[in-house]
Amino acid sequence: MTTHSEHRTDSWTVTPEPFTTPDATVLRRAYYAEVAGRYWERTVTEAEIDQGLLDFPDDGLVPPTGQFVVGRRDGEPLACGGIRLIDPVTAELTRVYVDRRARGTGGGAALLEVLEAEARALGAERVRLDTRSDLVEARALYARHGYAEIPAYNDGQYAEHWFEKHLV
Repeated sequence: MTTHSEHRTDSWTVTPEPFTTPDATVLRRAYYAEVAGRYWERTVTEAEIDQGLLDFPDDGLVPPTGQFVVGRRDGEPLACGGIRLIDPVTAELTRVYVDRRARGTGGGAALLEVLEAEARALGAERVRLDTRSDLVEARALYARHGYAEIPAYNDGQYAEHWFEKHLV
């Protein structure tokens, strides 16, 4: 059961949306292109993006195990994120992305607010995530919003930092 959370700021609206919609697909591809490109220190090809999306599927990001959201700034889809249960009381954040053109405008905070509400609706008492050292913007966003660094909870191939936030 989801709450169909929605967050509105003066310019951002974040709402649940299937990860297969055209807007969500464009954002998921942009997310993968950025994280892979930063890791490989080069531009990734469309074929590499296709393969990455196959290798790391988003199929858990649907009710009743998860949710995907799209953030729109002034109507334009510029952010996305997902939440999925990894056990009955723990949700995991994934695919959190804000287009470079919209960073620093509150999109990350708006995403987190809705994703945390969706995690609560799924029964989660805490949210965890893993990220890489080079994703400094993401690490700063999580720290600003109450996520504390914790010991590794998974052995993800690209995981270098692990965070957790207890939901009140």
